[in-house]
This record gives sequence, C-alpha cells and structure tokens, in this order.
Amino acid sequence: MSEQLEEINKNTESENKPSEDNKKEHGFDIVNELIEWVESFVFAIFMVILVLTFIVRVVEVEGPSMEDTLHDGDRLLLTHFNYTPERGDIVVLNSSGLDETIIKRVIAVEGDTISIDFTSGTVTLNGEVLKEDYIKEITLRREGRDIDNLKIGEGQVFVMGDNRNHSTDSRSEAVGVVNTDDILGKAVFRIYPVDNIGKVS
Repeated sequence: MSEQLEEINKNTESENKPSEDNKKEHGFDIVNELIEWVESFVFAIFMVILVLTFIVRVVEVEGPSMEDTLHDGDRLLLTHFNYTPERGDIVVLNSSGLDETIIKRVIAVEGDTISIDFTSGTVTLNGEVLKEDYIKEITLRREGRDIDNLKIGEGQVFVMGDNRNHSTDSRSEAVGVVNTDDILGKAVFRIYPVDNIGKVS
C-alpha cells in the first residue's frame, strides 16, 4: 500500500513540475514578446519621423511682425505635404535676401495684381480694396519702393506681416515677390503657449 502511495506522489510531482520543454517554450514566449515590443517601438518612432519629415513640422515665431495674430515665442504646427499657397495663408519661407526663415501672410498669388496706397494705408487686389481684419495697423510703411499694379508672376506670391509697419516682407527689395519653392509650409495650429492653443487663421 505504501509503495502504491509513493508511486502516486511521484507521478503527481512529475506532473506539477514544469518540463524542460515547457521552460524553453516559456522563455521563447518572453523573447518573442520582447521582440514584438521593440518592433512596435521602432515602427512608432519611424512613423513620427515620417510625419515630421513629410507632413508636419514644429516652428517657432520670432519677432513682432505677425502681431496681433501671432506673437514672439509662439510654437506652430506647419504642414507642407502637397501644399499650394492660397490668399490669406500664413506661411513660413526661406528668404535668401534676408538669409533667414520668416513667417508672413500670403496676400496675392500668381496672376493677381496688387497695389498699395501708402497714404491711405489700403491694399488693392485685382481692383478691389481688401478688408483686412487681421492687421494690427494700416499699411503705411513703404519699404523704399512703390507697389502699383504689380503683377504676380507664375509660381510666385506676395507676402506681408500682419503688423504692417514692423514687418520686412514683399514690400522690401530684400524679400520681394517670393517663389513658392521657397515656402516651407502653411502654419495651421498653435501648440504653445498652452493658454492660446488652437487653429491659426
């Protein structure tokens, strides 16, 4: 009887004790899970890089030229994927004349004719005076040249800052009419400061 009990106990212990194969299989499961986690992490990083490279990027506003729409230190999301500039867009561009990156508003696109009356401060586009609710002050700063029936060429845009009398833009010979190839993208969303997060218009 005692021999039978010993035999039963041995069988029970052997059943409860993990086999070497089970240990190996459990180890493989952990390794596979770890590999899957690493692959997911790498894929997520790749997607972030892809998005930031080809779809959006973060830019910081420098200076007062876009007040009161944007302020120095604002951080914006910029989209540049399959982008075509339109009137009213706020864009970031490389200015070779200033040797820096600037942010301005598109006022006229290719085919448009623009005039600026620096006495009355009005901007006329294609024969109609613009209603510019976004500007801080009327356009009195001449920047050294007249803008009178200026025709915007193919693949070009005319840009100005919303803070018209504190902005170096297409009125200046240093910037001039901008080639669309120099535009890095359109500002679409403000992410900082946190109390002013929202769509850029």
